[in-house]
Amino acid sequence: MFAAYVTVTILGAVFNGAAAVTYLIGHEYPKTQADMKGIPRKWVPVLGMLLAAGTVGLLAGLAVPLLGTLAASGLVLYFIGAVIAHLRVGSRNIVGGIVFLATAATALTLGLADHGPW
Repeated sequence: MFAAYVTVTILGAVFNGAAAVTYLIGHEYPKTQADMKGIPRKWVPVLGMLLAAGTVGLLAGLAVPLLGTLAASGLVLYFIGAVIAHLRVGSRNIVGGIVFLATAATALTLGLADHGPW
């Protein structure tokens, strides 16, 4: 169980870390996504910081389980919001959001199964 938890957590950290960098360096993709969803562009760095915090929290959770639980929970909520934002504007391009959501939910579930909430 622990090996699966570590594997999924590291995979989730890589996914979210890469997305955070994309948001924080000012890449055009997150900006066009924000425009499509009607989100002000000034929120793009904030969303990137949330992804970065989730990344750090997932990795820190390997040493302090409560941090991993909180980070994975936050990422689950983030990606539920992302999928809803896509659906709200009629976008059916939600596969990426679903993959990120599934990764965060799996990390949360395996973490809780391995060490409980604390």
